[in-house]
Amino acid sequence: MTDTQTALFVVSEEGYWAEECIEPLTTLDDAGVEVTVATPSGSQPVVDERSLDPEDIGEETAARFREIHETDDRLADPEPVAAVDAADYDAVVFPGGHGTVWDVNQDVHARTALREAVEGEHGTALVVCHAVGILGFARDGDGGSLVDGRDVTGFPNEWEEGIVDEYDRIEGRKLPYWVEDEVVAAGGNFDAELDADTSVTVDGDLITARGPGSSSAAAETLLAELGVELPA
Repeated sequence: MTDTQTALFVVSEEGYWAEECIEPLTTLDDAGVEVTVATPSGSQPVVDERSLDPEDIGEETAARFREIHETDDRLADPEPVAAVDAADYDAVVFPGGHGTVWDVNQDVHARTALREAVEGEHGTALVVCHAVGILGFARDGDGGSLVDGRDVTGFPNEWEEGIVDEYDRIEGRKLPYWVEDEVVAAGGNFDAELDADTSVTVDGDLITARGPGSSSAAAETLLAELGVELPA
């Protein structure tokens, strides 16, 4: 393709998971895709500090993620999601992180952007990890569930059980819902492929990814769907 491909990233202000945003962001950058970042209110997104733990991801990776979070102009000065039109982009990307359950997934303009990407004549959506919870609330053009009958992956209950306490709190904050439960209740065919190292599912113009460890594969899948090749 000769035209520059474009992508809109809808990122949580409440805590995005570093890998799930930065790996797709830099992968698309390397492929020449022009990226715009938006957040629900237009405020700078917050990174979940747990996703920058060098004991989990290594000191070098943690330092790289933090530097990008702190210096990338797009993350520093995002657009309000209500001010952008998903139809103007070739792809809309929803990075995950627990923060999404408190803002992005509940945001009417984020849900509209998702619907336009999935149902429109032009566009593809990539939804990662906890952001897959948006599918529990997103409607299609007829008012039905957008995810009904679709094959998806996402952050599984089995993983959530090891994070929240007995009252569904994470670091003292109540988790309002579990991703898998909401997506299944909305009619999605949810399979996190827990026996696989990575989990990325494509159903039409909807790409979903399980969570940490699947972000790079998800970004490469998105590029393939867009017909964009990574540089050698």
